[in-house]
Parts: sequence; structure tokens; C-alpha cells
Amino acid sequence: MPRALISGITGQDGSYLAELLLEKDYEVHGLVRRSSSFNTSRIDHLPRGPRLSLHYADLNDFASLQDVLRRTRPDEVYNLGAQSHVRVSFEMPEYTADCTGLGCLRLLEALRAEGLTKTRFYQASSSELYGRVVETPQTEKTPFHPRSPYAVAKAFAFYTTQNYREAYEMFAVNGILFNHESPRRGENFVTRKVTRAATRIKLGLEESLVLGNLDARRDWGFAKDYVEAMWLMLQAAEPEDFVIATGETHSVRELLDEAFGMLDLDWKRYVRTDPRHLRPSEVDILLGDASKAKQKLGWAPKVDFSALVRLMVEHDLELAKAEKSSGRTFKFL
Repeated sequence: MPRALISGITGQDGSYLAELLLEKDYEVHGLVRRSSSFNTSRIDHLPRGPRLSLHYADLNDFASLQDVLRRTRPDEVYNLGAQSHVRVSFEMPEYTADCTGLGCLRLLEALRAEGLTKTRFYQASSSELYGRVVETPQTEKTPFHPRSPYAVAKAFAFYTTQNYREAYEMFAVNGILFNHESPRRGENFVTRKVTRAATRIKLGLEESLVLGNLDARRDWGFAKDYVEAMWLMLQAAEPEDFVIATGETHSVRELLDEAFGMLDLDWKRYVRTDPRHLRPSEVDILLGDASKAKQKLGWAPKVDFSALVRLMVEHDLELAKAEKSSGRTFKFL
């Protein structure tokens, strides 16, 4: 039975990846940070036991990572943990750099220190690396121009992963994943902000939604499709970096049209913009070319933009109905 370790297992991607690996008869171990509240809502439906174990550790703490690796000795490591919100990274740049950038280095060095250089390592890279894009669509060969502390930290992690691959002959790969969403997306990300607000407005629980740049364009896919690509990268014969994307771009305005339109609402009556929600340096368009992943991994997205938004709206409408009937506010899946 193959054994995998996932940092960020309680997040959107981590929960879908844990499901996928359990379906493939893996023994799954997940890293969780000790905090005042035990936020495992996205994986609470998965049975704990010999095939799914959680371990306290932190990407900011080398000793804790080394201890978990020593006890679990995984065949595969998926580094999905990070401070992953771009806007927040401007307010917490040092923490973002430490967790998102140096966290990757600590995990790779802990693997090396424990003699686990044959363990296959996946690093969650991001389309935010491209920033002020020099070409569209973006491929594995497109130069990076990061435009936020988050993207800069991801660039450090990207090159660190490449360096450990080349210097120590480790099977270490970067998945340059473009935006991927789901009903499990955090409510401080724009897609989930929109679907949560639209459904609550529909039921009279909310009156308006405040956003930033409505013209920003993103390549939005379904997170469950994207974690399959992560797994496929670690099954390849040779370690390589891959862009994972749908090849379609949509603006925030189009997202509003889609989500509010499914509820027979005119978003222009409820949505306003506020400069405080703008980034200090904006990324106008991200559009990925996943041709290499299709050719070498046989991967392609299954859920298109409209179907993705419908999944999220239908989920959040049920959440809003439960809120209205109980008088309580619910979070996540």
C-alpha cells in the first residue's frame, strides 16, 4: 500500500486529494497546525483510522516536519500548505514568505535529512508566478513576473523544488496550477464570495456584495480535476513541471453574470466596488496552456466554467437555506 503525506490536508485541494488517494488504496497522512480551533470540516466525512492519520506539524517548524517524516516515511509528499490568499500576502508579507516560500525548503531539506531522497515530492506552484504576463496563454516556458508577496514566495518555492531535483536527483516537481475552485473554496476568495453572496441575497439574508477589480480575467477550473493532475505528475517516469489549466479565461463580471443569472438576479443591483479591495499591484489576465499535461500525462479538465459555477451556487443555496431555517451562519462544506 503506497503511503502519502499531505501538507494542507484540511484545505480545499488537500481534502479532494485525500479522497482521491484513499480511493486508490493509499495510506494517507496529513499535516495539521495546532491552533485554538480544530478546523477539519473539509475532511470530517473521511473515516480516521490506519488509512488516514493526522499529525501536528507546521511548515514554519523544521523539527516538526522532520519528526513526522521520520515516523511516516512516505512514498509521496504533496506540499499544498501555504498562506495562499494573494490580498492577505500584502498585509502579512513576512509570514507569507516564511510559510509559503521557506516552508517548501524546510520540507525538502527534512526529506533529505531523513534519507528520503527517493520519496516523490509535489510542490503546489501557482499561475500567480506569471503576474504581469509577457505572453498569453502562459506555458511552462513563459517567464515569471510575480506581482505579490504570495507570488514571490511561490517563485522561491518553485526554484527551490527545481534545485533539489537537479542538485540531489530527487523526484521533485512543480504543478503550476491556474485558479481552481469548488464548493470547498474558502469564503474569502472571489469565486466563493460571489456564490455565497448571490445565494444569501436570493433568500434575503444579505443585501449587497463589495468587490474590487471586476475586469480581472482568470482561468478557472474545478479543484477535484486538478488534484488528479497532481497525482499523475508523481506517477510519471521522469520528474517534470506542468501547467494545469482549462485554456479558457473569464472576467469577474462574467462570474457575476453566471452566478447571479442562475438565481434570476441582476448582479448590478447588488454589487458595488471599493478601492480598498484592489491589490497594490494587479494581475490583469491569467490563461494557461495545458498542452504538455494533456500530451504527457493524459490529463484534461472535465468540468467547464458554467458547470463549476453551478456546482458552487447549488451548494451555497443549500447552505443559505439551512442558515435561514436555523438562524445560524454556516461555513465550508
